[in-house]
Amino acid sequence: MRILLTGAAGFLGSHLAERLLREGHQVVGVDNFASGQRRNIAYLSAFPGFQFLEADAARPLEVEGRLDWVMHFASPASPPRYLKLPIETLLVNAEGTRHLLELALAKGARFFLASTSEVYGDPQVHPQPESYWGHVNPIGPRSIYDESKRYAEALTLAYYRTKGIPVRIIRIFNTYGPRMDPEDGRVVTNFITQALQGRPLTIYGQGQQTRSFQYVDDLIEGIRRLMEVDYPEPVNLGNPEEYTMLELARLVLELTGSSSPLVYEPLPQDDPKQRRPDIARAQNLLGWRPKVPVREGLARTIAYFREILFS
Repeated sequence: MRILLTGAAGFLGSHLAERLLREGHQVVGVDNFASGQRRNIAYLSAFPGFQFLEADAARPLEVEGRLDWVMHFASPASPPRYLKLPIETLLVNAEGTRHLLELALAKGARFFLASTSEVYGDPQVHPQPESYWGHVNPIGPRSIYDESKRYAEALTLAYYRTKGIPVRIIRIFNTYGPRMDPEDGRVVTNFITQALQGRPLTIYGQGQQTRSFQYVDDLIEGIRRLMEVDYPEPVNLGNPEEYTMLELARLVLELTGSSSPLVYEPLPQDDPKQRRPDIARAQNLLGWRPKVPVREGLARTIAYFREILFS
């Protein structure tokens, strides 16, 4: 297959590109490095089936030759990043999705949208099934990401219903692993870099808010399985094992051997109090569930961070 993948320099995009390339497929990677890392493209460039196009996925792309898939993974995904790039985040998820759907239509390709658990906002239903409509502040600071992803899902399904494009949609819950940017501001990267550098670990609020954490290899396996199934509705991909932020911080301290203290800061506006996926649909449709335990995945991630921070 020949696959166009936006966000190829990002954490998830680079792992997905590597999996596809190792399977023998051709990948046309697209990124403008707004939040992606050049070292990820340098790594992928060693594969003969990889082609890179430095471009803004919010704008129409000109790609020669056939395409079997158009996969849209381009967007800042951590709150600090998208809050710094609010207009760019809105455009890549809104206009970018439209342009890429048009490209898929023109090429006779299938379309794959990387959406997010953020469409559920600060949920009042727990755990969150795909049928839950969410509880989102439509004009709050985080709405630039939440609402643009909700729009992208609506647009994707509109193209499916009116134009017949085969589509897939995943809602990605918190994912971690090697190739995360140490400066992206997400909780796993914050805790690991702070612990390794001997700095205090920052806890927002009282640390009782919960998240579920899946290792990146599990996510990529779920994506590959969904590519092989004809199903247009959203599918949750995440780990239903839930941790409070305090539990996660203590686990990172244990695994790093750090004696860093904890410091407490005010909770950001609209920060969800709890987040855990209902993965019944993925289990039934794909025979998928995460396999890598959080302790094992964190140990692998810490080893990667030690290498890039201190080499």
